[in-house]
Amino acid sequence: MDTTQSSTETTDGTMGATAIRPRGVNSPERELADTVETAAKIRPFDVDVPGEALEDLRRRIAATQWPEQETVADQSQGVQLATMQKLARYWETEYDWRACEARLNALPQFTTEIDGLEIHFIHVRSQHENALPLVVNHGWPGSVVEQLKIIDPLTDPTAYGASAADAFHLVIPSMPGYGFSDKPTSTGWGPERMGRAWAELMTRLGYTRYVAQGGDWGAFVVDQMGLQAPEGLLAIHSNMPATVPAEVDEALQAGRPPPADLSAEERRAYEQLERTFKQVDYARFMAARPQTLYGIADSPVGLAAWLLDHNDADGQPALAVASALDRTTSTTGELTRDEILDNITLYWLTNTGVSASRLYWEYKGGFFNAKGVSIPVAVTVFPGEQYQAPRSWAEEAYPTSSTSTRSTRAVISLRGSSRSCSQRRSERLSNHCASQKIVMSTVETGRGDALAHYEARPGSVARRPAGDVAACYPGKGVSFSRDGRIRTGGLLLPKQARYQAAPRPAAPAQCTAASGGPRSRARRRR
Repeated sequence: MDTTQSSTETTDGTMGATAIRPRGVNSPERELADTVETAAKIRPFDVDVPGEALEDLRRRIAATQWPEQETVADQSQGVQLATMQKLARYWETEYDWRACEARLNALPQFTTEIDGLEIHFIHVRSQHENALPLVVNHGWPGSVVEQLKIIDPLTDPTAYGASAADAFHLVIPSMPGYGFSDKPTSTGWGPERMGRAWAELMTRLGYTRYVAQGGDWGAFVVDQMGLQAPEGLLAIHSNMPATVPAEVDEALQAGRPPPADLSAEERRAYEQLERTFKQVDYARFMAARPQTLYGIADSPVGLAAWLLDHNDADGQPALAVASALDRTTSTTGELTRDEILDNITLYWLTNTGVSASRLYWEYKGGFFNAKGVSIPVAVTVFPGEQYQAPRSWAEEAYPTSSTSTRSTRAVISLRGSSRSCSQRRSERLSNHCASQKIVMSTVETGRGDALAHYEARPGSVARRPAGDVAACYPGKGVSFSRDGRIRTGGLLLPKQARYQAAPRPAAPAQCTAASGGPRSRARRRR
C-alpha cells in the first residue's frame, strides 16, 4: 500500500531532531515533546490505503459464495451463517475504513529496520517530563489498533483524574508479520527474537530505563524479555501470565487428573486450563499448517470468520468479540462492531492473515507453564480469561528474593478506573520493605474489570494494626481505606520499576476512568 513519509536526515544519514505533533490527540495544548532519533534511520509513517483496494474489498464481500446453514442451533460448528451474513452486509455497505485510518494518522507512527525487517510502531510521548517509557505488545488476532484506547489515559493521566506521576511514554510496535511491519521471509521470528527486537527499539529511541507490557502473544514476548533481562528493562506486566508449575503442566498435557494436593483455587485453574486446551483447535492448526490457510488471503469473509472464531465458550476473547458485533457505540470501553472490523480490515488490506498465523508455527515452547522470569513482574487477571492464575502459582512462577512472608490481600472498590478521584497518601512502612515481594488484590465486580493483580517488585506492602496499608517507597504511598479496600486501583511499584495496566474505562459520575484496547495499520499492496 502507498504511504506518505517524510524525514529529516543529518549528514551522516541518521535521523535529526524531529518535532512530532500528533494530529487530533486530545487537545491542541497537548503537544508532544520533540523526539531525537539517532543511530539508525527512523522514518515517519502514514497510512494511505488506495481507493481501489477498498473497492476490491467490497466487491469480494459481495461475491462471497456462502455455505449452507449450520445443522445445529448453537455455535458448536463455528461462527454461524446468520452472524457472518449480517456482518458482511454492514462491512460491504456501511463500514468506513477511512475513520480508522484517520485515527492512526492522528498519531506519530514510524518504521525502522531491526534485524533485517522493517518494523512499524506508534510512538507517543507524554507531555509530563518524568513519564515512564512503556513498550506495549499486542497478540493474535490483534494489532496496534487494539491499543488505541489506552494511549490518551496513559500519556495524559491528569485528563482522566490521575496524577502526572502515572504518565507513560508509549511505544506500540506491530509484530513482524502483522500490520505494517514486514513479513519474515525466513524462519526464526518467534517471541524470543521479538523480545530482543523490542529491546533494540527502545534503545534506538533513546530510552535507558523502561518497562514492557503484553497480553496474548504479547505476554509471551514480555516473558522472553524478562528472561533476557536486557539492560534498561525495569519490569514487565502480563495479562496472560505463564504461571503453571511443571508438575501441573505435565498432568495437563498428559490428560491426567489434577494433582491431589492442589488448593481449591489451583484446582479451579486446572479445570479452566483443561477446558482451554480442548478448545484451541485454531491454534493447533496454525501451529501445524499455517501455509494451508490460502482461503483467508483470498476471501475477506473467510478471513473474518477465522479471526472471529476462538471457540472460547463464554471466555475471552470470544465473549467480548461476539457481544461487540451488535454494539454500535460504547461509553464505557467495550468493543464495538466498527472496532472489530477495523482490525479485520487491517489484516485484509495488509494481507497478513497467513503471515500472522506463522507465529504459532514458530513457537515451540509451552503456553502457560512458568518460564523462570526473575525481574520485577506485575500480573493482572481478568474474569472470563482462559484461566485465572492463582496467587500461589504466580509467586512460584515469578520468584523473588524476599525473606519476608508478609503481604496484603485487598478488594478493589473501583470498577475499571485506574485511580480514584479522591486519592490520599498513606504513610510508608519502611521496616517491612524487602528486596522483592508479590502483592495481590482482587476485584469484587465481574464486568471485564481486573479480577486479580499481582506485583513482584522491590519492597513489600503490609497491613498496620490500625487498618491502613502503606507502601515502602519514599514519596510513593498508596491510598487504602481503613477496611483494607484499595481506593486507587493500586500503583504499587515505584517510578523506577512500575507498570500499571490501563483497565477498561468505567464512567463513575464523579470522575473519568481509564480505558483499554482496539487495532490499526496499512502499507503494502496486496
